[in-house]
Amino acid sequence: MPRLLRYIALLLVLAIGPASVHGNGLVADLSKHLVAITTGFSGADVLLFGTTEEEGDIAVVVRGPGEDIVVRRKQRVAGIWINGRSLTFGHVPAFYAVAATGDVEGFAPPSVLHRHQIGAQYLRFINPKRAEDDEIQEFREALLRNKAAQGLYPHHVGEVQLLGGRLFRTPVVFPANVPTGTYVVEVFVLKDGNVIAAQTTPLLVSKVGTEAEIFDFAHDQSALYGIVAIIIALVAGWLAGAIFRKA
Repeated sequence: MPRLLRYIALLLVLAIGPASVHGNGLVADLSKHLVAITTGFSGADVLLFGTTEEEGDIAVVVRGPGEDIVVRRKQRVAGIWINGRSLTFGHVPAFYAVAATGDVEGFAPPSVLHRHQIGAQYLRFINPKRAEDDEIQEFREALLRNKAAQGLYPHHVGEVQLLGGRLFRTPVVFPANVPTGTYVVEVFVLKDGNVIAAQTTPLLVSKVGTEAEIFDFAHDQSALYGIVAIIIALVAGWLAGAIFRKA
């Protein structure tokens, strides 16, 4: 069933294709709409390219599927570090990256960047309840640091190259630990502090091949998978013992 759902999602991604929010002559697409994670996957590059009839700055935002993230504060008790206070943030992109033709902060005021979530500091999470604003901000910054340390929220802003003033391109780089799911690639054209054109393109990151079969089996038949894993471990131990006895 999960495999069927992945196939349906892929067909939808390919069928929907790019969707313009504001036309204004902006057309963009990806070199591929599926990042296939197979055994030995070490990351992938996807080329985003397009053209625009409007003059302005270009920003590209790549967001992974939303998830709930628990952020814990470590505290020292009797000389031992243990988990202390924790807060849960909702709708946190599993992956987030930005590329632009220049300094994003100079493109538009913070209100516009926040509205379109251009920049990790402008992401709109669902904040935890029963927490003070100062505490939420502290844990939010820790969340962003953790994501950056995992390589899922790159620190640097990628470069969008302009070709001939109308054409543009930028590589979208996915690390080896990129989470699976349906991603959204957004292209914005900004001028005079406002977004004058925008387009959204879907992208699917999915496990395929033998690794996908094992992943589905482990999640769909967890009890049976555990039994098989134990049997394999026992057999491997018995074989190792037999080999050493002969040696």
